[in-house]
Amino acid sequence: METDRGYKCCITNIVELTDQEKLFQLRITDPMERGRFRFQPGQFLMLEIPGYGEAPISISSATSNHEFIELCVRKAGHVTSALFNARQGARVAVRGPFGSSFPMSEMAGHDILLVAGGLGLAPLRAPLFWINDHRDQYGNVHLLYGTKEPSQMLFTYQFEEWKTVSHIDLHTIVEQAPPEWSGNRGMITDLFNNISIDPVRTYAIVCGPPVMFKFVCQYLDKQGIPMNRMFVSLERRMHCGMGKCCRCMVGSTFTCVDGPVFDYWSVMNLKEAI
Repeated sequence: METDRGYKCCITNIVELTDQEKLFQLRITDPMERGRFRFQPGQFLMLEIPGYGEAPISISSATSNHEFIELCVRKAGHVTSALFNARQGARVAVRGPFGSSFPMSEMAGHDILLVAGGLGLAPLRAPLFWINDHRDQYGNVHLLYGTKEPSQMLFTYQFEEWKTVSHIDLHTIVEQAPPEWSGNRGMITDLFNNISIDPVRTYAIVCGPPVMFKFVCQYLDKQGIPMNRMFVSLERRMHCGMGKCCRCMVGSTFTCVDGPVFDYWSVMNLKEAI
């Protein structure tokens, strides 16, 4: 469902994930509208803070959850800074959902490889929920997640659930850490040494800094995974989310209108996309 109408919402819960990121739980106030709201993993909303403007934010909740919408937000601008000052019970509005999505149904019957860097885990949370809700439809599922430091890791409280309930093979890594850190250190591509990939039956989703796309997708390409079975989200390029400001434009493509989800073959043909 894609719509330009707005939904009035109430912030029902706020979870501080790191110094720069929070998870906001929103509830559409009108019960009828709440029941009708639907989205697909990978889509985004336009979040409006009255008096401050709008910002595009990817949806981080489960498509099966019709009571709440969850948005993982990094404090990075005028609108998000205002949101960080909001408290439980505050009123906001959303429009959408907008944009393309990850083809979760197309991926059924295959192994899934999810690769996230930093804030890139936020848009991957919806596919993770989807996989959990339809776990019998997928084969092996690997999640590789890397950050610069341990303190920047998101959703650490869900790691055990993903491993034991969703049966996801989770591997994490940091670039730098204090001496007491017992986990992996290095670049996210180092985690490929910990898993076995069958390129014939694998779909990949990659989210994170654009520079990470290049190294990860080049590696997967060499492993034999077709480019049209690798999907990336270019949501970090978005600004107005509506194709009006042209700041996300790559060639003749608007990443907010035509994306934000693209297969890697399409990205390779979008010069300057990454």
